[in-house]
Amino acid sequence: MKRKNAIQNMAEAIYHRGPDDAGFFVDEYVALGVRRLSIIDLVGGKQPISLNDGRFTIIFNGEIYNYKELRSELGDYKFKTDSDTEVVLVGFLKWGAEILPRLRGMFAFSIYDAKEKQIFLARDFFGIKPLYYLIDDTRSDVIAFSSEIKSFLTLPTFKPEVNDQAVFNYLSFQYNPLEETFFKNIFKLPPAHFMKIDINTRKTEMKRYWQFEFKPDNSLDEAKTAKEVLEVMEDSVSHHLIADVAIGSFLSGGIDSSIIATLMSRFGPKVKTFTVGFESLSEGGEALETVKLLGTDHREITIGAKEYFENLPKAIWHFDEPVADPSALGLYFLAREAAKQVKVVLSGEGSDELFGGYNIYLEPFARRWITWLPNVILKFIINLPFDVRGKNYAKRASQKLEDWYIGNASIFSEAEVKLLWKGKSEKKFLIEDLYQKVAHSSDSTKMQYIDIHTWLIGDILAKADKMTMAHSLELRVPFLDIEVARLASRLPDRFKWKSGVTKYLLREAFKRVLPESVRQRKKLGFPTPVKDWFTNDRKDVFSLILENPYIQKRMNVSYIKNLIGDHLSGRNDNSRKIYLLLALAIWYNMFIVDQKS
Repeated sequence: MKRKNAIQNMAEAIYHRGPDDAGFFVDEYVALGVRRLSIIDLVGGKQPISLNDGRFTIIFNGEIYNYKELRSELGDYKFKTDSDTEVVLVGFLKWGAEILPRLRGMFAFSIYDAKEKQIFLARDFFGIKPLYYLIDDTRSDVIAFSSEIKSFLTLPTFKPEVNDQAVFNYLSFQYNPLEETFFKNIFKLPPAHFMKIDINTRKTEMKRYWQFEFKPDNSLDEAKTAKEVLEVMEDSVSHHLIADVAIGSFLSGGIDSSIIATLMSRFGPKVKTFTVGFESLSEGGEALETVKLLGTDHREITIGAKEYFENLPKAIWHFDEPVADPSALGLYFLAREAAKQVKVVLSGEGSDELFGGYNIYLEPFARRWITWLPNVILKFIINLPFDVRGKNYAKRASQKLEDWYIGNASIFSEAEVKLLWKGKSEKKFLIEDLYQKVAHSSDSTKMQYIDIHTWLIGDILAKADKMTMAHSLELRVPFLDIEVARLASRLPDRFKWKSGVTKYLLREAFKRVLPESVRQRKKLGFPTPVKDWFTNDRKDVFSLILENPYIQKRMNVSYIKNLIGDHLSGRNDNSRKIYLLLALAIWYNMFIVDQKS
């Protein structure tokens, strides 16, 4: 009874991830629970699913888009449901861990072998779906796992403690790049990994089953490869439309979401599209061009400062760990609106990382012109006592890429962290290990590789999952399809960047598909006007930071006051630094202070 109550409480904590149904399996060794968001086989796909007279039991989160093809390969088995979950379990019984590279989709799942007393956990290739596990502080045994950390907070024996090393790295990255989370003893299972847990011996084995690598093929023909890009994206989108519920699409003004919406319109009825903007900043105008072309059923919402700050604590609660990306709230509001009409949305995440879309990837090409400048002039520009246009650019140009590029976001520099952090410094995330794996690649490809293994997981996909599941909405990412990734990994640099254009071949592939203005549109990011929102009227926000007990203990409050003062006076734009500290303060109050009380 005690074990059953515990698993029910853990499942209830993530009710928002699956409000349609709940299922449980409990024996004297394990307790498994699942909250289900019904997408495929609405009636028959209940979980957990057990086979072989109850020996094997699976709980599954995600979608397998090639489950029908896999099912045909398992033709000698008589399936009891039409769900992808049963296909995964039957495939595991036939192929073991070798089923993982065969899967085309996003997933986090557990299979329990009641005879051998073993648990098998697995997470998808890129980390689209989250999976956390809790270890015993004294013996390092895995004692629980879940799709979200908040499940562990329901366990009476778990007392949340801050992991200072995670906070220390967060100051630079704006998210936690470590496997251990902001909570001591809670870890993330890394993408493309599985873990075996032996219940009898308490031993665990973690293993990588797939590795993304760039293997550029310089013999590729441009026209032929552009055609392949179009075809693989058509195939990916068609697979991502498999569902027994309504599907929509997020639509910004950029090329990626326009590609998704355009291809969706080829495969089904009128597409429902959704756009979000902020006061004074909106992608709605750009999005309308695609809307008019496709005739989609479109909905646009605009968010103001008051609503933004009122909902910020809710978003941070859903994140479990702070992610200091101001645009995440845009996704939160967008998902809230979309969930009123659909249960699944497709979105363009992953395109920039795989096809080379971020403008910063052009910097290694652009900075070649500066290499002829004498070092004395470079040093003069770098050492100017005030900010001038090009100062940061000159600073980066004078350094090796490995010395400054830690991913798409970098908030507090190493020097600034030393001024901010009190006491001994914590161990930094070893980004050097990633650079070693692409030592012979171009600088732009190195940047892609770093982002795929850090920024994509810790920021882009974290907010994609958590902000949509907050509203019981499933988000799918066709650009991160395994077949798309295989093709993208073979593209040489000349197919990604050309004459100052990012994602060159992707744009060429959709030359006769998208409006020219959309196809040629530069990467805009997802701007949020927090710079203008952090004003003297936000003293309550600044007080949250300055009066936070963790920040007072671990950080230099005088330094933070100066950051805020410089921002308010207009001397520097410190909005991203302030936002990062605000997210940390709210997280600490919610997950540490409130939990203790």
